[in-house]
Amino acid sequence: MQKTLKAVAILAALLLSGCASQPTSTFDAFQAQDLNGLLTSGQYVQKADNFFVINDSSSSMTDDYTGVGYPAQPDPTKFSIEKEILNRINHTIPDLKLTSSIRSFGFGDCLSWGFTQLNQAPISYSKSTFGSGVDALTCASGGSPIASGIDGTSNDLATTSGNIAVLILSDGHDLDSDGVKELQAMKQKYGDRLCVYSVWVGNEEETNGIAVLNQLANISGCGFGTTADNISGPGHMADFVKSIFLKAGTPVADCSTLDSDSDGVNDCIDKCPNTIPGAKVSVLGCWIVDIKFDNDKATIKPEYFQNLDDAANRIKEYPDLLIEVQGHTSKTGSFQHNMDLSERRAEAVKNYLINGSHSANITSRGYGWTRPIDSNDTESGRANNRRVQLEVNGQGQQPLNPQ
Repeated sequence: MQKTLKAVAILAALLLSGCASQPTSTFDAFQAQDLNGLLTSGQYVQKADNFFVINDSSSSMTDDYTGVGYPAQPDPTKFSIEKEILNRINHTIPDLKLTSSIRSFGFGDCLSWGFTQLNQAPISYSKSTFGSGVDALTCASGGSPIASGIDGTSNDLATTSGNIAVLILSDGHDLDSDGVKELQAMKQKYGDRLCVYSVWVGNEEETNGIAVLNQLANISGCGFGTTADNISGPGHMADFVKSIFLKAGTPVADCSTLDSDSDGVNDCIDKCPNTIPGAKVSVLGCWIVDIKFDNDKATIKPEYFQNLDDAANRIKEYPDLLIEVQGHTSKTGSFQHNMDLSERRAEAVKNYLINGSHSANITSRGYGWTRPIDSNDTESGRANNRRVQLEVNGQGQQPLNPQ
């Protein structure tokens, strides 16, 4: 027989003196699965923008829980299981931007002598703030006015925007009403934005409550009901959290498996995308036309002729390429002397490439010692800095030995 609110109020007044001393159970450690990788890969995207909890804090939740999956000392009550489920959800939620809230229903001192209590007003979600909201659920007492909890949550949602996930935790047993009318009104008010989920936290003799909670979840048309035992493990909890908060997205391909310009260097480390086909590239995927010069000289040494001939042939195949030949020096002598020297080096290589490619899109520029790629404190470093390299379509081509 359903309890009436009046009877509950009388009973609560007689029995609630022990509410504050309800035992607290310590649960075995729960290792939540990390779902953030599903978001960064693009496999999943965020679905819910608001997460509002309706928690059964009535006297029936003070009964010992006889289900499985939540080992604790001392043996937990159903109310303790509700809080542990919320904590496990909290630890499993990935990095999302959410508004969250927690409201309870019952009666008596545990709910400040009201039929429902807002334990955490709508707030920007974080694991710490939501955890504080769970901690605000201190005890359970009184009847089971689920309708009051639903109506209160419907009002709490008035200032939200975006998609809404409402989670109801209860044993679904001996409720003062089934909450159907109130949940239907919430659905009518928030429409397709609203999805409702339920978790039955009950014992074997209360299995009729499963159908009651499933009925409420089904009203939304996009949620579902489950049981505490079914989501106790990290894997099942992760699946539950994914169902509430995430939806399938478009996976982002692993860049280490991609080579968009077919130069033999994967996209993760390729510093020069869109390298022309056939160009010799460095380990960073940049076109190597790396010409070194003797100290204080601008004469191209014969050992680089083949390198330049190959470059000219590539340019001839792609005459629209905009190429700047860039000359550089080591830091010896005066600044102006080195600027002039770098310009002569760039001019020499430019003329060689024009003669071989007949391109009208090749220019040259000297940078003196302003862009070293190695130390000027050693002879080997200075030798590396006495160079010419290319910029192609505005993209600087990394030399063989970038520092």
